[in-house]
Amino acid sequence: MIDLYTWSTPNGRKVSIMLEECGLPYKAYAVDILNDEQFQPHFLKISPNNKIPAIVDSDTGLSLMESGAILMYLARKTGMFMPQDQAAWWRAVEWVMWQMGGFGPMLGQAHHFLHFNPGKAAYAEERFGKETSRLYGVLDHQLSQHEYVAGEYSVADMAIWPWASRFEWQGVDMNAFAHVKRWYETVAARPAVQRGYKVPKDMGPIPMP
Repeated sequence: MIDLYTWSTPNGRKVSIMLEECGLPYKAYAVDILNDEQFQPHFLKISPNNKIPAIVDSDTGLSLMESGAILMYLARKTGMFMPQDQAAWWRAVEWVMWQMGGFGPMLGQAHHFLHFNPGKAAYAEERFGKETSRLYGVLDHQLSQHEYVAGEYSVADMAIWPWASRFEWQGVDMNAFAHVKRWYETVAARPAVQRGYKVPKDMGPIPMP
């Protein structure tokens, strides 16, 4: 059994989608980051960085924070959603790292300045708006050559897709990125993605371009 500590954010949804895709039994516990529940002492023991998501695997007693690490742990535990070929395996890792190092952090800044605080920092809005567009362009180019981000459907898609699902917050017109739009809609149609998107609570339907 996996205990998942999460909230309705892109990083949280990565893990609930993966758990649904794998079919692993799990219990989800809401950590309300809007009310600073991530700073409570009992959560600190599980997630030393006070960030969601985090898991505890009762089969092994292992607790893990950081969504990328959790995705790769679950892939190894189940033998699912990572390629078997060594070169393809590293390609999937490469795109997970791309999300962790760029697509997530930069889009997070776009959320902060463009969605939650518009009109307060013109320089930041321009900087992160341009970087968001550049990153979508990188993703669009990759998807022009592959059905899924790393070739076959994998943890790379599960890492990236929840961030793309907030395209409206980022001021992104999906019609400008035809290959991303095709991929986004394909992934959104997966039943496990639809279930995982609603964990820990239903925040409404998946946004569609």
